[in-house]
Amino acid sequence: MGFHTFDVDRAEDLDDEGRYRYCSREELLSLLRPNPDAVVADFGSGTGFYTDDVAPHVGTCYAVDVQSEMHEFYREKGAPDTVTFVTADVSSLPFADDELDAAFSTMTYHEFASDDAVAELARVVKPGGRVVTVDWTKAGDGESGPPTDERYGLGDAVTAFETHGFDVIRATTRRETFVCVARNR
Repeated sequence: MGFHTFDVDRAEDLDDEGRYRYCSREELLSLLRPNPDAVVADFGSGTGFYTDDVAPHVGTCYAVDVQSEMHEFYREKGAPDTVTFVTADVSSLPFADDELDAAFSTMTYHEFASDDAVAELARVVKPGGRVVTVDWTKAGDGESGPPTDERYGLGDAVTAFETHGFDVIRATTRRETFVCVARNR
C-alpha cells in the first residue's frame, strides 16, 4: 500500500457532519476518556473536525498533520484555544518520550500505518495511555472512504499495536470501519 494524503482541494469535505455516522463525537470521547489536564494528539487532524470535539475536554490537543495546508484551512475556520498545530509525519514526531496521555486517529490510520509510525506512538504515549483508532476497514465494501486496496483490516492494526508493546483493549469491525483501542504498556 502506498502512502497518500487527503486532497487539500477537497478539505471542506472533511467538515461534513455525515462523518459522524462512522464515529460520533460521543463514541470518540467515550473511547478516549479525556480529562481536563490531558495532553492528547489527533493524528491526521486535517481540518480539525474531530479535534474540535476533543479539544474542549483536554489541557492540550495537538493537531498533527503532514499537510501544512490543512492547518491553514483549520486556522482560518478557527480552532479552540487548547489546540496546538504540529506539521509532522507520525513516523517522526517532535514529542518527548511519554509526552502524550492519549492519542487518536479517525479515518487516517491507513495513511500512516507502518512499523515506524506505531513504534513512534509507543514512544510518545505514556505507559497506560490510550491510542484510539477508527479507520476504514479492508473488509468494507468501499462504498465510502478510500479504495479497499488502500485499507487495513482490524487484525492488521491489532497485530501492529501488540507488536509495539500495546495491549489491545477493544477491537471491533463494523460495516465500513473498525475500532481499535490500545493501551501502552
